[in-house]
Amino acid sequence: MNLRFCTYLCLGLLLCRGSAGLAQTKDMNNATNKTELATFGGGCFWCTEAIFQMVPGVKSVASGFAGGTKENPTYKEVCTGTTGHAEVIQVEYDPKVVSYEKLLETFWEAHDPTTLNRQGADTGTQYRSIILYSNDAQKTAAEKSKAEAQKQFSKPIVTEIVPLKKFYKAEDYHQDYYRNNPHAGYCQVVIRPKVEKFEKKLKEPVAQH
Repeated sequence: MNLRFCTYLCLGLLLCRGSAGLAQTKDMNNATNKTELATFGGGCFWCTEAIFQMVPGVKSVASGFAGGTKENPTYKEVCTGTTGHAEVIQVEYDPKVVSYEKLLETFWEAHDPTTLNRQGADTGTQYRSIILYSNDAQKTAAEKSKAEAQKQFSKPIVTEIVPLKKFYKAEDYHQDYYRNNPHAGYCQVVIRPKVEKFEKKLKEPVAQH
């Protein structure tokens, strides 16, 4: 066999092995960097977005609409209360850092789940308390978490637990609203106190059992 041909053949095999190794490493990284989604509604999505953005392990939070029948709804349409949609957030998180169950704990802390179609001065079905699950595991976890959370409230929890059919992302100006508008009146009066309260809780030492 020609010496030059053998040399090229060996180099080709090494390159193929190298490429395969890189591809395998890339696939492994993708597998280990997998994120999951959770969808919640607890009143104004500006508030819940700001809270969940603070949770360690959360990669991103998108404000939007879900739970209704209107396709591609606008914020103005949802505000009429005729679309059936609620203001919700979709949380992308790393399950290796924060569990879905932990996110549910934050959900109960972030709003009052005992007020029907209302959070504070915000009233209407679009402000209802709602958990939208994507699979049976989330449904089971949500129902269990709701039962546990009820022990912390004297009034009945009215939170809906329903399957997520589709999430519609809200207009761009709603995204990162608190971060982009920290001095706006609503942010100062309504969101900031909630954020400061949650910041304080995050700094509290974890109880040892």
